[in-house]
Amino acid sequence: MLDLNVLGVSICTREALRLMFKDGVDDGHIININSVVGHFINDIADTHFYSATKHMITALTKALNAELRQKKTKIRVTSISPGITETPLMSRLGEGNDKFKIGDWSGFLKGKDIADAVLYVVGAPPHVNIRELTIAEIGFAGC
Repeated sequence: MLDLNVLGVSICTREALRLMFKDGVDDGHIININSVVGHFINDIADTHFYSATKHMITALTKALNAELRQKKTKIRVTSISPGITETPLMSRLGEGNDKFKIGDWSGFLKGKDIADAVLYVVGAPPHVNIRELTIAEIGFAGC
């Protein structure tokens, strides 16, 4: 989980920035897919390490924004933090584990909702940097 959620994001970000700087791109955009649990501690102990990795993404995104502002670049960085999203992973977590049973998925986020959020962020005017976008299903009472 640490390798995928923190190191993988960090390495991909580093390489994307290297390519942008090498090619003279000064108006690129890096989007980190985070989670709402990257902004608060939930009460499900089995998810605390996952939440900790997502808190790292929150911190890394903020730090990268600060670093890029110091370099006077126009490269934008956004953390998109979805709530519960219908994915094959969430379905598998629910198999045999009552803590993760979702049941009816109708009220939860879909992959298209997250894709639409990415399009919204990259469609913002060049002088606008949406640093954090939190997306939650209507019934979510967390952060």
